[in-house]
Amino acid sequence: MKAQPQASHFIDGEYVEDTDGTVIESIYPATGEVIARLHAATPAIVEKAIASAKRAQKEWASWSPAARGRVLKKAAEIMRERNRELSELETLDTGKPIQETIVADPTSGADSFEFFGGIIATAMNGSQIPLGGDWAYTKRVPLGVVVGIGAWNYPQQIACWKGAPALAAGNAMVFKPSEVTPLGALKIAEILIEAGAPKGVYNVIQGDRETGPLLVSHPEVAKVSLTGSVPTGRKVAGAAASQLKHVTMELGGKSPIVVFDDADIDSAISGAMLGNFYSTGQVCSNGTRVFVHTAIKETFLARLKARTEAILIGDPQDEATQMGPMVSLAQREKVLSYIDKGKAEGATLITGGGIPNSVTGEGFYIQPTVFADVTDDMTIAREEIFGPVMCVLDFEDEAEVIARANATEFGLSAGVFTADFSRAHRVVDQLEAGTLWINTYNLCPVEIPFGGSKQSGFGRENSAAALEHYSELKTVYVGMGKCEAPY
Repeated sequence: MKAQPQASHFIDGEYVEDTDGTVIESIYPATGEVIARLHAATPAIVEKAIASAKRAQKEWASWSPAARGRVLKKAAEIMRERNRELSELETLDTGKPIQETIVADPTSGADSFEFFGGIIATAMNGSQIPLGGDWAYTKRVPLGVVVGIGAWNYPQQIACWKGAPALAAGNAMVFKPSEVTPLGALKIAEILIEAGAPKGVYNVIQGDRETGPLLVSHPEVAKVSLTGSVPTGRKVAGAAASQLKHVTMELGGKSPIVVFDDADIDSAISGAMLGNFYSTGQVCSNGTRVFVHTAIKETFLARLKARTEAILIGDPQDEATQMGPMVSLAQREKVLSYIDKGKAEGATLITGGGIPNSVTGEGFYIQPTVFADVTDDMTIAREEIFGPVMCVLDFEDEAEVIARANATEFGLSAGVFTADFSRAHRVVDQLEAGTLWINTYNLCPVEIPFGGSKQSGFGRENSAAALEHYSELKTVYVGMGKCEAPY
């Protein structure tokens, strides 16, 4: 099984290699097999990519918004035509089951290109301001060269979620995928060129911890958009702020799901499972603290246990498989260490907690795990685990659960399940999070903004709001008479 690309980087419309860069091994999480070897970008590669982007951006920005939109919509069309091929590559890259990648990964990337390609002709219009005899007008202009730094959980989606609004607004992008999942973004860059984008408008370079700082600190870079952990976000935001660069930070979370006693229990369980087990729990917005009213706790746990134990774990390339492995051995070991802490600190293990017996070989599999009787001070209730570990906490009072749900440094997402819509809106208004759901969870269509608050980041991805983060406002005052001075 091989997925070796033509070369490690895609710059100025073609594949580029520099074997002086550190070797990056791409490992298929279901078997532990090395399926590709690439090289991290050297400083020379970084300079080449940024110079190409700077050159291409001037041409691209001169195109009409409608012309740029046509390229993005064509890219969406190509991605949909190749959805199976792209989904299979995403499965190799991440270990996610094909039944998931085929509906959630390149598909959502294509949605992003289509959406921004469709709205850009009118979404960046300015305003005209009458000032008596004089007047003024505003216009939105691109920032220039922007850097996207991706995470390993949704590599193709993130490459598009950052690329689509950046390109629509007239910028050029240099995108660095995670070294854990280096393959998918290269195909996105290929497709954009095929769709008619100028060479250099979207470059992809591989890299590790040494590459990111080279991009963030580069004087020709106007903006950095990161998807990653809170500690990484602090470092990147600090480095960007030192040079007054624009930033978007989409970081981690420890999001709450609140299940009231009048909720549809099966629907709430579905939401909790989607918010903990989808993508083997490796989703930043996951609702990993599930607050369940004591009146329905036992029923909730019994049904949750049965449904969790029925999840089909296996070969990600088998369309019947519902859960694949974790992305890496290191990530599995990290999650297993949190499970051990949960046991040691007194949480009740309802199901899971180890490596499934049904899977053989060297893959990085783990059981979906549920803890009950979790208290707010336990490590598993405070720290982001980023794996399929659900913490169920008891509550009885609305005010109490709101206060407990908000008692965290994170503020990415939250969910509420209740039949009382007055209560639903009242509660979400008080929950400190950037993206919230009522009676569902983890749905992120491109039409709505996505992003967090507090330590979970700032800025928004998706929707027309994203364009504001990839452009800046220019104001022009027009004097209609003679200019006079008092001296």
